[in-house]
Amino acid sequence: MPREGRRTAALVVICQVFHFLTFSGIALLLPLIREDLSLTFAEAGMLSAAATVSYALAQFPAGYMADRFGPKRLFFIGLVGWSALCITLALTHLLWLAVINQFFAGLFRALLFAPGVTLLASWFPPDRRATAMSLFPAGTLIGTMVVALVAPFGVDLFGWRLTFILFAVLGIAAAVAFRKYGREKPREGTVEQVRLREAIRVFRHPVMWVCSALQFVRFTVGTAFIVWLPSLLNTDRGLTLQAAGLVVAMAAACSAPANWLGGYVSDRLKNPPLVIGISLSVLACTCTLIVTVQPLWLLLTVVAVNAIFVQFYFGPLFLVPLEVLGQRMAGSATGFANLFANIGAFVSALGLGLVKDKAGSFTAGFLGLAVLCVIGVGLSFVLARVRRDAVDGPRHMDRVLRPLVGKA
Repeated sequence: MPREGRRTAALVVICQVFHFLTFSGIALLLPLIREDLSLTFAEAGMLSAAATVSYALAQFPAGYMADRFGPKRLFFIGLVGWSALCITLALTHLLWLAVINQFFAGLFRALLFAPGVTLLASWFPPDRRATAMSLFPAGTLIGTMVVALVAPFGVDLFGWRLTFILFAVLGIAAAVAFRKYGREKPREGTVEQVRLREAIRVFRHPVMWVCSALQFVRFTVGTAFIVWLPSLLNTDRGLTLQAAGLVVAMAAACSAPANWLGGYVSDRLKNPPLVIGISLSVLACTCTLIVTVQPLWLLLTVVAVNAIFVQFYFGPLFLVPLEVLGQRMAGSATGFANLFANIGAFVSALGLGLVKDKAGSFTAGFLGLAVLCVIGVGLSFVLARVRRDAVDGPRHMDRVLRPLVGKA
């Protein structure tokens, strides 16, 4: 990889670190936000749900624009817009204003994901792209770990509002550095821009729909732990905000290397569906155990194992559409799949809050997630077959026809 590619990849990851100071900060500080704004759990879930709806709806447009116009400019606009709206969120005292704020913040945040993943993957060779894509969430987990360790002390010194504003300002500074020093990889030859009609047509492929269903499962489960784990530890298990922050930091520390390792294993085995199926099998167990085990040491073990496998299959799942459709359609494919992921995030963010209000605990919600993971395991077998037909089928036919053409 050339020097400018390494620098750009590092800057994308760093921007994700500062982006998640605010994104994970909302989840960690949610008990204080609820108390400050006098919110129920369902109303608190509306904040995340509002951002998730707009984020989901903008996924395909963001991916398509990354394919057509290049990802760097979109990534910069996304981080600046998200961070600026986080500053205004910290100044808000009314629920309806906070919900509107988060809706528009989600639109800007959508410009970070597909363009960022596309930009990272473009600088890596094809046989290392699952590993490359796994670097993207590594930044998110480092940011989560940092905010979990730093935010409780910032709250004690400055209160949650000023602490949150400081995190957002750091995000804007990171965006400015990215704009100055980041680079897009030059397009090879005279490849024409992707047209909208062409982008829409590729989503008729069966592999996109199977991957999208698995993305729904992935981020339904992932959002449950991003948004509600601090609240579960604080309200259901009685941990203080500082103790919950330490647990979240531990989980992020476990997840960070798991992203890279999952992508590496997938690249080595050349079998993404296997990595996906094993990961979801483990998650079905951890979603059940996290609300049923009692000893604290066992709870921490379950959180750590869950944190490893909730991110282990990120790169492999986003890689499969690229194997079938090619790098040229990377942004559109990534955006389309992530649309379904964030429909799952909306269900998780709002649904678990409603379950908590009605049942008094998160138990029923996490048991439902375990069932969803089991369904995901079944979908991984379907994906293996569809991928084999799409990727290996044409290669097999080529091997059969080449001798016949030679004889002719």
